[in-house]
Amino acid sequence: MMLGEKQAIDAFAALSQETRLRMVRALVAAGGDGMSAGAVADAVGVSSSSASFHLAHLERSNLAHSRRESRSIIYTANITGLSALVEFLMQDCCQGHPEICIPALNAVSCCTPTPEKENV
Repeated sequence: MMLGEKQAIDAFAALSQETRLRMVRALVAAGGDGMSAGAVADAVGVSSSSASFHLAHLERSNLAHSRRESRSIIYTANITGLSALVEFLMQDCCQGHPEICIPALNAVSCCTPTPEKENV
């Protein structure tokens, strides 16, 4: 997914607000299971109504997804949207010199999957 400049600006605008940035980080840490809106509110120290407002903004900016589970709304980070934002920033990084991007690649190396050990 390639982002256009307008979409990137919308995403950066959403992330430029402290509460929303904290929410995205909490959702990334929660992984695929996600978090209920109330749990997100507790994690970042805001009221439920404030959390709902900010989470809706993150959804509109393509940085979060929501799904209904019973009576709760569960939010997850939109990893595809976040990856597209990083790609937008880095697309012109190397300009033919890949060694320039090594620090950025090292910064995300913690996310590199490792092969699972086989059961013997």
